[in-house]
Amino acid sequence: MKLSFLKEKRILILGFGREGKDTLLFLRKIFPEKQIGIADKLEIKNLKLEIKDYKKIKWYFGKDYLKAIDDYDIIIKSPGIPIHLPEIEKAKKEKKLTSQTEIFFENCPGMIIGITGTKGKSTTTSLIYKVLKNGGIKAHLVGNIGKPVLSSLLKASQKDVFVYELSCHQLWNLKHSPHIAVFLNLYPEHLDYYKSFQEYARAKANICLWQTKDDFLIYNAKDENVKKFAKKSKAKKVALKNYSNTIKNVGIKKIPLIGEHNLLNISAAIEVGKIFKIQNKKIKEAVENFKPLHHRLELVGTFKDITFYNDSLATIPETTIAAIDAFGNKAETIILGGYDRNLSFKKLAEKVLNSGIKTVILFPTTGEKIWKDIEKLSKVQKLSNLPQHFFVDNMKDAVKLAFENTHKGKVCLLSCASSSFSLFRDYKEKGNLFKKWVRCYGNLK
Repeated sequence: MKLSFLKEKRILILGFGREGKDTLLFLRKIFPEKQIGIADKLEIKNLKLEIKDYKKIKWYFGKDYLKAIDDYDIIIKSPGIPIHLPEIEKAKKEKKLTSQTEIFFENCPGMIIGITGTKGKSTTTSLIYKVLKNGGIKAHLVGNIGKPVLSSLLKASQKDVFVYELSCHQLWNLKHSPHIAVFLNLYPEHLDYYKSFQEYARAKANICLWQTKDDFLIYNAKDENVKKFAKKSKAKKVALKNYSNTIKNVGIKKIPLIGEHNLLNISAAIEVGKIFKIQNKKIKEAVENFKPLHHRLELVGTFKDITFYNDSLATIPETTIAAIDAFGNKAETIILGGYDRNLSFKKLAEKVLNSGIKTVILFPTTGEKIWKDIEKLSKVQKLSNLPQHFFVDNMKDAVKLAFENTHKGKVCLLSCASSSFSLFRDYKEKGNLFKKWVRCYGNLK
């Protein structure tokens, strides 16, 4: 929606987390006299408030927060608000539902590079940003991994390039696509939020479905789901196929990221650099000097001759499978399990049984499902030597068991194939606790 259209409208910010607060700050700057509504299911006492000026704000907190929707012309929905609530579906039909992402796309004077995929988007977004900055481009890191976008809009110009990590929730209901879209992969995820994988995939596909012939789509040609949507885009297409060749052609020799899946991420960043006509040596420098992100196959260190890796952002089976593949027979112990979002673990069970993993440590609640799949498959394959397994309900015990059951020279991997919410606030808390207890036990004599 254009800002001029919002000027005379009654606006409600729905959800007062990171994006909601940024939206309020933005609206307060451009419409200083407007009264704005804010609604959130949390009580105000449970919210961390950082806004200095609370004048001309009407608050709606608690279990009835959605009732406020009927009193407003425009609803700026935060990504975390479920899409299939009756009040949300009604607002969508009435065409009064919008988002930070939509407002940014319609009002941004500069160029937008959008990156999405079930996994790898944070790393790829960061790589692209580093390549552009090293090439002298006036780039900004925004979205999930960077700043919320509306604050960036206040000083934006035609020379600015916004590297925007886009989640499925931000892409849902969007009718605009970025000038350069990067589409990495599609696996089942967020099936507690969307009605089906098809609905989730369609939300992701908005990154390219609204492109024009003047736009660019860089996509993973090895992913059949991505290829299907890429065919529908009108943009100029760059298919990522032979990742190693793409990397080799710009002279990169030192790859700072572990695993085949990261070759895809690096290839995408290289292709964006080529679109901007950045010299190969500048792309090479940016990639070779890239520092891996926290909680993504992050090296914690080697303690008592055991090497520990924190991959706490691995919230789906496919990511954990890629992590196991990255280490081959070096990975001997793996910590799995977490919140249940109706995903299938059959392929993961197969990978565990056919890898060098000797010890499996399992968190509730998907830990039980994963182990049952391992047991079932072992009977089908008539295997007698299953990995030993332990059920735990806290990180301290998990790490203690890892030290006791991993041989010297081998790898212990935290890569849960599930989201964190059954035991932990989020993936950051889970990963940080893992690192804390690894260092604690690792330094005991």
